[in-house]
Amino acid sequence: MSQPNQFSLLKQRRFAPFFWTQFLGAFNDNLFKTALVVIITFDALSWTTMSPSLVTNLIPGLFILPYVLFSATAGQLADKFEKSGLTRFVKWLEVAIMCVAGIGWVTHHLWLLIAAVVGMGIHSTLFGPVKYAYLPQQLSKDELIGGNGVTEMGTFVGILMGEVLGAVLVVQQPHGLWLEAAATILVAGMGLVAAYRIPHSPAPAPELKISWNFIGESIRNINYSRKNRTVFLSMLGNSWFWFYGALVLAQFPVYAKDYLHGDHGAFVLLLTIFSLGVGSGSLLCERLSGRKVEIGLVPFGSIGLTVFGVDLYFASLGFSSTAAAGVHLDAFALMAQHGMWRILFDVLMIGMFGGFFIVPLFALIQLRCDPQHISRTIAGMNILNALFMVAAAGLAIVLLGQGLTIPELFLVTALLNALVAVYIFSLVPEFLMRFLAWLLIHTVHRVQTVDAERIPAEGAAVLVCNHVSYVDAIVIGAAAPRPIRFVMDHRIFKLPLLGWIFRTARAIPIAPAKEDPWLMEKAYVDIAQALHEGELVCIFPEGQLTRTGDINDFKGGIAKIIERSKVPVIPMALRGLWGHLLSRNQENVFGRAFRSGLRSRLSLAVGEPVAPQDVTPDDLKQRVATLRGAWK
Repeated sequence: MSQPNQFSLLKQRRFAPFFWTQFLGAFNDNLFKTALVVIITFDALSWTTMSPSLVTNLIPGLFILPYVLFSATAGQLADKFEKSGLTRFVKWLEVAIMCVAGIGWVTHHLWLLIAAVVGMGIHSTLFGPVKYAYLPQQLSKDELIGGNGVTEMGTFVGILMGEVLGAVLVVQQPHGLWLEAAATILVAGMGLVAAYRIPHSPAPAPELKISWNFIGESIRNINYSRKNRTVFLSMLGNSWFWFYGALVLAQFPVYAKDYLHGDHGAFVLLLTIFSLGVGSGSLLCERLSGRKVEIGLVPFGSIGLTVFGVDLYFASLGFSSTAAAGVHLDAFALMAQHGMWRILFDVLMIGMFGGFFIVPLFALIQLRCDPQHISRTIAGMNILNALFMVAAAGLAIVLLGQGLTIPELFLVTALLNALVAVYIFSLVPEFLMRFLAWLLIHTVHRVQTVDAERIPAEGAAVLVCNHVSYVDAIVIGAAAPRPIRFVMDHRIFKLPLLGWIFRTARAIPIAPAKEDPWLMEKAYVDIAQALHEGELVCIFPEGQLTRTGDINDFKGGIAKIIERSKVPVIPMALRGLWGHLLSRNQENVFGRAFRSGLRSRLSLAVGEPVAPQDVTPDDLKQRVATLRGAWK
């Protein structure tokens, strides 16, 4: 059955008003901030005597300062109060802030505008926990990755449009400042109208007592999130993305002017390409993940951020401009310069792989954190984001002050990303394991799932499947909505790559009783413990790989498992793996390698759950055989 496209959410009241409120907020933030950065970069002397590079790094720092100070309070408010009413309050605040900014524009008062930057930071701080707690409250689990993708796409399209319009309006003579003031107030008003259409969203913890000690509450929020290791490390990964983005994006105005010899249109071009990249990457996440939260995309995104960040450095070295000294080219003239298309491609890819990196992390945090604490978890993440972004601004100021060029800063950022990625994925190897599984089924094979929704998204269950090849567990794991504890022959753990993968996936080694009775009994104890903790356990009841392609008799181990743990058993069948290079097919190796082609077709069929009292090895074998059919 075909599933609705993620864009269908835009027709539904539970999502559309929220989307437009978020979109217009992101649009207005950047309509204002970009206009301020452009006027400081290209008309600095009429506003300030400070260095344009210093101010353009200072403005983002001041914008995110409220995240450090007020995120803990914002998270409590979002958990305590109904979300649509809180959103309307935040939007009224935005209207007031934009009126203050309007006065700053028309009176040519820089510090009033900088005060409005801090005010918009407060606005975004208050709305952040509401935004990401609203989605899991209104969307089902299979809509979450698509909803996050559309939201991130809308956010970055809003950012793009705000940046373009802000850069264009503010330089219009002689009324650019008046146009900018009017536009920001108008957009704030439109966001307020959209907020009044957001449906009622009950508070998850209305009895919560607000603590106004933001330092103590910030520490409590972060300490609470640390109890869930995967969620906390996902928060750190999210914060690292904002560090990377802040470090790179803050350099674009001066990079466009001093290195590319472009005017403000060149700056807008870079932001446009980057935003299109993030938006397209965010939307592609649903297609690449198969509508589930696929954290295997996170390492994929991280690899791209490093590869194209490094190439941006080399592309910058290879760029040459024909512009005369003191002349700044517009966007169209700049695209005709030697090496510019490579720079634009790198910026696009950095944005796209950033989308692959960030969307699954958001969805994972929303899915795995305590629903009663989701807004405060998001608030804790915002605190970390803010600290990382402040650190990014500080690092940029220090490194540039030490004489590094902006292209060299891009290179340092990309290399730091590689080190951080290795560190995070070593702490949570589930990310890397899921990436290898995702890579296998999206490059070497085309995997079709039949009734995969029968694999439970929560609660304990035993999965049983026919055993065809050494990659059976990887294919099954990639199709499942959450981690699976596989029970594997202990000898497979001695294989170089596969052994590492299965140890990383916390597979349970087992041996025949005549070979190692202690290891066999330990395996049953580990299985019982995993089921007691609500995990999924998968076993291959044949006990060994098939040598003929046919399904061997199921051994009695499944009955022993169910005798200890009364959980449902879900039969499954793999189809199309017989003849794989890692199966025991005796045909010629080269013939097997090329018979099915690079993108060979596989299928995983999932049957109806079997109640524990009805489980027998023979019945399960029959069910698996029926699911598999004639296709081996």
